[in-house]
Amino acid sequence: MPKASSLAASIKDAVGIDAEVVVGARGQFDVVADGDLVFSKQAEERFPEPDEIITALQARRDAPA
Repeated sequence: MPKASSLAASIKDAVGIDAEVVVGARGQFDVVADGDLVFSKQAEERFPEPDEIITALQARRDAPA
């Protein structure tokens, strides 16, 4: 869970969002924002880079409603 905690801290620092780390199934690593899947380790077959998650969250935040 260190990767999840580290990513949560990076999100807080960069975007100001308090990320919640939820323990899931072994090998599962999903990033979900407002109920929408932003990243899935299973689908991408890799862990996300913090910058790609931060960029995706910033784009969601800045998108017109």
